[in-house]
Amino acid sequence: MSYISLSDKDKKEMLSRIGVSSIDELFRSIPDSVRLKNAMKIPEAMTEPELIDHFVKAAEKNTYHRYLSFLGAGAYNHFIPSVVDYLSARGEFISPYTPYQAELSQGTLQVIFEFQTLVCMLTGMDISNASLYDGASGAAEAVLMAHRLKKKPTVLVAKSLHPQYRSVIQTYAQRLDVKIEELHYQDTGELDVSELSNKLDDTVTAVVVQSPNFFGIIEDLECIAALAHKKQALLIDVVTEPVSLGILEAPGNLGADIVTGEGQSFGIPLSYGGPYLGFMACAKEFVRQFPGRIAGQTQDKEGKRGFVLTLSTREQHIKRERATSNICTNQAWCALRATIFLELLGKQGLREMALQNMRNSRYAFSCLKELKNAKPRFSGNHFNEFVIEFSKPWGEIDDFLKQQNILGGFFIEDFYPELKNCVLFCVTEKHSRDDIDRMVETLKKYEKNTLS
Repeated sequence: MSYISLSDKDKKEMLSRIGVSSIDELFRSIPDSVRLKNAMKIPEAMTEPELIDHFVKAAEKNTYHRYLSFLGAGAYNHFIPSVVDYLSARGEFISPYTPYQAELSQGTLQVIFEFQTLVCMLTGMDISNASLYDGASGAAEAVLMAHRLKKKPTVLVAKSLHPQYRSVIQTYAQRLDVKIEELHYQDTGELDVSELSNKLDDTVTAVVVQSPNFFGIIEDLECIAALAHKKQALLIDVVTEPVSLGILEAPGNLGADIVTGEGQSFGIPLSYGGPYLGFMACAKEFVRQFPGRIAGQTQDKEGKRGFVLTLSTREQHIKRERATSNICTNQAWCALRATIFLELLGKQGLREMALQNMRNSRYAFSCLKELKNAKPRFSGNHFNEFVIEFSKPWGEIDDFLKQQNILGGFFIEDFYPELKNCVLFCVTEKHSRDDIDRMVETLKKYEKNTLS
């Protein structure tokens, strides 16, 4: 519907219907002391050429720096093929909302079905839903789902799970009679399995781990799953960097019961923090407690393939008390981009991308550990992120790097006070050896300046 502004006659008719004589009378409930008495300080209206010229001149005042960034921590800078932008920008994809009338939304439902299929293939699980808001809410929804299934009062959460994900889980858990207990990490960066074994008892609903974890370390999911299952607890695996699934064994094949995480790495730009894409998959026996929606494939009366909403356990579809989550929509357009991205790369392409991430990160790791004021903090195997501990205050080093247009890494001491001057570096396929060498040489220059 095109926008048509209200005429004076329209305004008078609306005010009359409401029963007031003027706009001032309409807003009489607002105290006079806080009302704006003067005209707003905005420029007069401009013609289109004048407006364009105004913004061109304003833009010329900007100073542009292309920063070389080694930040990660849940938001990853990966290559996005141009085809993803082109196809996802088509009008039929960006205009629909959600497929409430399945017979009119076959294209949207097919995309969701394909997205679910891809998530199942990556995670090794039986079923996937039609996406969630983001990885953090996905982790929290998985905890709620586990509690509905097991109805036991304790959830064990690895401290190596992304701090913001842990915070969201704590917020969600306030609605339930659930106790969240943290599990510490070892010097390897992996979960302390001896502590896990001691804390596991008949009151535990689920164990929540991230792999690769917040420190970039790959967890032994098979061992953790075996310990959890001995006490009839579920294993929830959270994946914030899904490119790792291109080379690591699928979590479902290692014993995970619920796999959830963030799909931003699959064709979604960093974009100042969103919108991103949550995904979730689980074993088929848990489907009745699965949050969100599931699209399925069927046949019509003529035998032609069609797509439907197979399961939709949300408030607006069923009785509120039977709803399994408060998700009122999903990130369908982001899921579309992820689907296009994954189908463009294919199985071999995603594997190659994962290998490039590992090779580049290992090269950077080997270079950084040779610095005089730096050493690796953890000894476990990592994917494309790793933690380096510096002997000098990171604030000084970071300022020096920024002067050279380099964003060195994510300072994790704010979340982990015990990890003094520790920085999480992320290296992806977009970092060339020249990029890595530039950062390392800059750090060497800092060392030289501080010694002189």
